[in-house]
Amino acid sequence: MPLPLVAPVFPAGKEPLPPGMTEEDRANILQAKKYQDYMTMGMESCLAKTAIAGIGGFAIGGFFSMMSSSFAYEDPLLRQNLNTTQKTMEIFKDMGRGMWRSGKGFGKVGALFAGIECVIESYRARNDMVNPVAAGFVAGGILARNSGPTGALGGGLAFAAFSAAIDLFLRREPAEYVHMPPVIECY
Repeated sequence: MPLPLVAPVFPAGKEPLPPGMTEEDRANILQAKKYQDYMTMGMESCLAKTAIAGIGGFAIGGFFSMMSSSFAYEDPLLRQNLNTTQKTMEIFKDMGRGMWRSGKGFGKVGALFAGIECVIESYRARNDMVNPVAAGFVAGGILARNSGPTGALGGGLAFAAFSAAIDLFLRREPAEYVHMPPVIECY
């Protein structure tokens, strides 16, 4: 006999089904939940976050390079005696080299920052503004390490400030929630 005002307790996977559902539906739901849990675990891993940031950074860097190459104001092949096909091939090769170089740089920065931030967040077990600022400082210092201690410190501070600005922008409250007047209900 169930106790009054106490929620019933059922073993996992044996909860009562909603009306119209069968045991076969339960098996399908449990299977889908299992795959959903695998995907969630994968997306929460630092390795997956680092890889996604690196690939995304590579794509964005390549895209930016492609866009900026379309604004080139001087054609270095203009002075050479090449036909149109040869010029086109050289322009595309040069554009590809630029896209590869820029993509590698953006991918390296994205993967480095995302990996460091994920490790810091995992270690601290909280998601707040300290994580991106600390990750930006460490990543900036690593990226500027060849310019000496002063340059590494400056690079770390600059990257930390940039990370803080971006994260503050992304964490801001939407405008429709900020300026809403209080709701007064009258009955």
